[in-house]
Amino acid sequence: MRITNKIMQRNNLSNINTNKIYQDKLSTQMSTQKKINRPSDDPVVAIRALRLRSSVTEITQYYSKNIPDAESWLNVTEDALKNLSQIMTSMIEQCTRGANGDLKNADREIILEQMKALGEEVYTTGDADYAGRYVFTGYRTDTSLSFTSDKTQTYEITEQLDNSAISSLKKIESGNLTDWTSANFKTLTDTDEQAVEALDVYRIRLAYNDCSENMKPVITYQKREDDGSESTVTLNSTMVHSYAEPSPYKQVSEDPDAVIYVPETGELLLGQSKYEELMAVKDDISTVKDEGEIRVTYQKDDWLKGDLRPEHYFYCKTDPATEDEIEYNPTFLGDNPERQVIEYDVGFNQTIRVNSTADECFQHGIGREVDDLVNAMQETLDLDAIKEKIKKQMEGADEADKAKLQVQLDGVDKALTLSKDKCQKLFEQGITTFQNYLNDANLSITACGTRSKKLELIENRMQSQKTTFETLKSENEDVDITDVAINLNSAELTYEAALMATGKVVQTTLLNFI
Repeated sequence: MRITNKIMQRNNLSNINTNKIYQDKLSTQMSTQKKINRPSDDPVVAIRALRLRSSVTEITQYYSKNIPDAESWLNVTEDALKNLSQIMTSMIEQCTRGANGDLKNADREIILEQMKALGEEVYTTGDADYAGRYVFTGYRTDTSLSFTSDKTQTYEITEQLDNSAISSLKKIESGNLTDWTSANFKTLTDTDEQAVEALDVYRIRLAYNDCSENMKPVITYQKREDDGSESTVTLNSTMVHSYAEPSPYKQVSEDPDAVIYVPETGELLLGQSKYEELMAVKDDISTVKDEGEIRVTYQKDDWLKGDLRPEHYFYCKTDPATEDEIEYNPTFLGDNPERQVIEYDVGFNQTIRVNSTADECFQHGIGREVDDLVNAMQETLDLDAIKEKIKKQMEGADEADKAKLQVQLDGVDKALTLSKDKCQKLFEQGITTFQNYLNDANLSITACGTRSKKLELIENRMQSQKTTFETLKSENEDVDITDVAINLNSAELTYEAALMATGKVVQTTLLNFI
């Protein structure tokens, strides 16, 4: 084959262009520090890069955003639960002091104020929030746990209880002694010892006091028949005000079939036979269904600042039987109630629960127990104050008045003795009751701490995976800058040499050989 100068020139120019392309490729790699500039440069590297970049982005989302957010939520929750634990501990300490039978009035007043303050602080702690989201209210993170101001709105509430919610109550009937004044003592009746008595009654203490008078509570439970079938039994209540004469406690103690609703105190008082009937309601452990459930449906219209919102705890309706009716938690009445658990994605196909719900730790019973203790202590202080007034009135009184005042003093002494005994026993029971609530709080703290520990392990693993995937991504995409620099320098030398050789070839033509 004959090689002409023209062929040599074309070949040299083609090689120079190829070298220039290679030099451009190396120069681009040097400036971008990437192996490829477009998918067509190396499809295998491009596909692998897309997959690795997706993995790195996902891990970065978990490690840099989701995990820190979950960690902050758990920290806020744990701090609130620890505060609740401290409050419960303080309540136990106050109950221990209150269980002392030799307290002075000054001591009782201190305990009374301490219990009131602690009772108010409990649910304030439950309104803890993280970044504007309430942490104990389930999915309703935009709704506070308690009412932030006084409000009037009708709620129809259904509480789901069992027979453990039925308790006994000692009520001190003191006749008209609590109405005693220095102006009316001469005409006041029912102030002797015979008017004073201690009544033992059974009750269901509802979650709220000051309930509505527009609806009498309805009690329902499932009764298993002899043939194995079940039927719903309904107990209707009679409404009696706390200030009625005779008192609702007196009425229920005399009528074994009575079910008396006291709206002011939020109590359902049970006669002996009704108490035995409800105590016989038990769950059949051989079945899935909870036959031992006792449902109480009632209404409450007026709410005070600090009252717990029922939508976080019960099946309920607002503005029932109107166009504005809103239903909350309908699944609570079914066999598989939905629990509002908030979970964060913190890893590949891995989630972690971050919230504790209010019914696990901020129960209504805490505030209601405080109310009972405060009322009992206040009753003792009031009777003691009346006793001191009667003693003072006896100074300088004539014989007839002294005789009457002595009868009243004997009645107050009896009522005061019974009240102190009741108060002491309630505070003794309070130690156990608040210890149970403290156990619930500590259990929630433990669960929260366990989640935090699990999250820490996941965070460590995500950090390791993030480093691994970023290394793989770098190895796949990034060039070795040293190799590129050497290759680029070599390409430049080759290019310059090629130019010199081509320059000599171009200068030679056929005429040089003629």
